[in-house]
Amino acid sequence: MSFEMLVALDVADDEIYAQYRREMTPILSRYNGSYGYDFKVSEVLISQVSAPINRVFSICFPSEEMKNQFFNDKEYMAIKQHYFTPSVRATTLIASYEKPDN
Repeated sequence: MSFEMLVALDVADDEIYAQYRREMTPILSRYNGSYGYDFKVSEVLISQVSAPINRVFSICFPSEEMKNQFFNDKEYMAIKQHYFTPSVRATTLIASYEKPDN
């Protein structure tokens, strides 16, 4: 089993967000995390939130505990503050779930 989250964003600045991804990826790897899918969305037909959505991705970890350790990592939090916060207007957690290994 692994733990996966399906996340939607409203990215305001693609360049800064891309820098966030470059900076945080080595930390994500340390926690055995990875992206499963990643989409730039041009049109949202149905949404349960009022925030716009222009990016949807899945992010996977070996366990929910590893996910929590990653998001609480001090180095990650500094990168998030520096790059993610100014580049993303809204974050929506669509789902989180345990995923059977294939």
